[in-house]
Amino acid sequence: MRLRISHTTSYHYNAPVPFALQQLRKTPRSFASQSILDWRITLQGAREELSFTDQHGNHVILTSIEPDGQDISILVEGEVETHDTHGVLGEEGFHAPFWYYLRNTPSTAPGAELRKLLKSLDVKYDGDIARLHALSELIGDRVAYEPGKTEVTTTAEDALKAGHGVCQDHTHIMIAAARALGYSSRYISGYLMMNDRVQQDAAHAWAEIHVPDIGWIGFDVSNGISPDERYVRVACGLDYKEAAPVSGLRFGSSAESLSVNLQVEQQ
Repeated sequence: MRLRISHTTSYHYNAPVPFALQQLRKTPRSFASQSILDWRITLQGAREELSFTDQHGNHVILTSIEPDGQDISILVEGEVETHDTHGVLGEEGFHAPFWYYLRNTPSTAPGAELRKLLKSLDVKYDGDIARLHALSELIGDRVAYEPGKTEVTTTAEDALKAGHGVCQDHTHIMIAAARALGYSSRYISGYLMMNDRVQQDAAHAWAEIHVPDIGWIGFDVSNGISPDERYVRVACGLDYKEAAPVSGLRFGSSAESLSVNLQVEQQ
C-alpha cells in the first residue's frame, strides 16, 4: 500500500520568544514493513542547526526559532510504501541493547494498579505472542479510549486508575506491563491511515515488544491489533517523551498555542 502523509504542526506565542530549541523526530526510516519513497520537512520561523542519530536509531533534527519570533510551522510531507508483516519488525536494533528497554521511566513505573492488572492475566498461554495479545486485550478492556481526559504527563498508573485514556496511555501501560513480565519493550510514534477519514487530529502510538527467536513485534492496544500496512513507523523510545515528534525548551514567559493539520491517505 502506498500512503501519502501531510502533517503541519504550528506554534504561536503571544509575545516574542528570545530563544527556543526544538528536537524533531519526524523522519521515518525504511524497515521490513515500510519503504520511504519521498520525505521532506519544511520549516517556517525556525532553522535547522544540526541533525544526529540518537540511541534508539531515530533521526533527530535540532532547530532554533528565529530571534524574537512568535510563529513556528513544521510541515512534513512524504510517501511511504507499506507492507503487512503482521506487526513483526524482526531482529532490528541500533545502539541500545535489549536490557536497556527493560528500564522503566516515570511514565511507565509499575505500581499497585499495574500489579492488580497483571494478577488478572491468565497464567498459561500458548507462547509469548498469545500471552502478549491477551495482555493487550486486557488493557483495552480496562482502559476505555476516551480523548481529552489525559495529558502528555499522564502515567501508566494514572491511566489505569482513571480507567480511560488515549493511544499514548494504552502504550505506556502495555510497555510497563510487558517489562514487568520480563520483555524488552519500547514506545513507537507514527501514523495510522484511518479507514473512515483522511483528516486526523493527531499522530498515533503503539508498543513494540521483543519476543525471543522472532524479534520486535508491534501491539496497538487502542485498535486491538498488530500494525498492518496502514501504519507508518517514525520514532521509538523508552516512553512518549523519548519518541515525541517534537520536544524542546524556550526562554521567556510567553504563552504557547498549538494547532495541527494531519492527513493520511492511500495513493
